[in-house]
Amino acid sequence: MKLLYAVAALAVVAISGPAFAGSAEDIIAKEKCNKCHTATTTKKAPSWASVAEKYKGNAAAPDKLFNELKNGGKIGDEDDHKKVVASDADIKAIVQIVLSSK
Repeated sequence: MKLLYAVAALAVVAISGPAFAGSAEDIIAKEKCNKCHTATTTKKAPSWASVAEKYKGNAAAPDKLFNELKNGGKIGDEDDHKKVVASDADIKAIVQIVLSSK
């Protein structure tokens, strides 16, 4: 009987795990990325569409942007970028949103 309870508990954790993971859009909102960035227009910082255009065809772009978001700090000639507090998977999802912007 204890084995049945253990299996049931593991199933609940496995099923509910993704519910606890924040979506990239939720993290973008929580981290207030829209304070400086928008999808298509330059605000205080480049739009996501302009970042996507800049890195179009650059195979190293996802890793570069991931590191910039994960570590924060100086990015090129621009102001320091805030470190994004999220899991690696969530930061990678944010990078995909940015790079797929048009």
